[in-house]
Amino acid sequence: MTATAGTTPAVRPDVGRDALIIERVETLALRAPLGRRFSGSAYSMDKRCTIVVRLTTADGVTSEVYAGDTDAEQALIVGIIHDELAPRLIGRSASDPEGAWLAMEPSTNDILRDRGLALQAIACLDTAIWDVFGRAVGLPLHRLWGSVADAIPISIIGGYYHLSLDEVRAVLERYVEQGFAGIKFKVGGKTPAEDAARVRAARDAAGPAFAIMVDANQGYDRASAVEFGHLVSDLDIRWFEEPCRWTNDRRWMRDVRYQTGIPVCAGQSETTLRGIRDLIVDGAIDISNFDASWAGGPTVWRKAAGLAAAFGVQLGHHEEPQVASHLLASVPDHTFVECFDEERDPFFWRLSDMSARVADGVYTLPERPGFGIELDLDYVARHTVDRRATDRRSLS
Repeated sequence: MTATAGTTPAVRPDVGRDALIIERVETLALRAPLGRRFSGSAYSMDKRCTIVVRLTTADGVTSEVYAGDTDAEQALIVGIIHDELAPRLIGRSASDPEGAWLAMEPSTNDILRDRGLALQAIACLDTAIWDVFGRAVGLPLHRLWGSVADAIPISIIGGYYHLSLDEVRAVLERYVEQGFAGIKFKVGGKTPAEDAARVRAARDAAGPAFAIMVDANQGYDRASAVEFGHLVSDLDIRWFEEPCRWTNDRRWMRDVRYQTGIPVCAGQSETTLRGIRDLIVDGAIDISNFDASWAGGPTVWRKAAGLAAAFGVQLGHHEEPQVASHLLASVPDHTFVECFDEERDPFFWRLSDMSARVADGVYTLPERPGFGIELDLDYVARHTVDRRATDRRSLS
């Protein structure tokens, strides 16, 4: 493996507002074809995509991060990064993540495009800025943010609809052997009875100590979600994720909570702090899985975490373990960091050394500065479909 951890100075530089001046923004858009199409209740995909961001400062500190999993709009996100956001960041200090975020926020105001694309672009750069800051001060970000744990429970996302019941049992046995603490299992795409049978097969194979979360991806109406919840009431379901369709999800999720007694998890589909606020205030969720890569980056996620803590709502994070692990380890009421099987997400298993950190039901966080990501550059090169850079010279 040919790896790099970006650039970290041997001697910590001054990290005041006149230091860590951003001089260059580089992106590498990655795309890896998957061996099959993976389907949940309301989506399917056959590629894994992400954007690597290298942000370089005048002090010689360079980030090495990646974020997101958007395919069709990937080029649009890269365009926003270079055409709109990089000009606002170059010349600013990476020691001021909040100020940098506010400088980028106007890109969300365009009413003629999906604001979520601008927020994903901001998230890429916000993640890189925090990585630079952590590298500059010589600390992993989970420690910079007030680490409460060096290792956190890890679950795997699976139970896709191409699996037969026998295959469900075999896959669950393998996940237990691989050292995962639980699974987020796909439901919502069949009848409540059919989905309940699939979850029952998973529980029979995994045993009572293995955590099972079920994820409908907004696939059920309220009545079907409640029916399913009653059918699996004896299976010790840790939570029911996005149980109801988006059209009236807050009210319906509250009803599912009350009528089934199963904790409800949601938040990944909210892209603003105000959206997660309303989920919490409306009594719709027990667990927030707000996603930094969709909602503007770690800067926003940490604010959402404080809001959740005020209401006694537990914290998860939708996918993105390379970033989520640091965020979750910095808050006391965290749940699981989550990843995919290698067949569904080769990046977790091959892009860096993260998969080697899974053992005995936990993921051990890196102690390298920043997010501690060391990329396999050969693997990156094989899956790069676009490379672009913006610096001071290109802006002059």
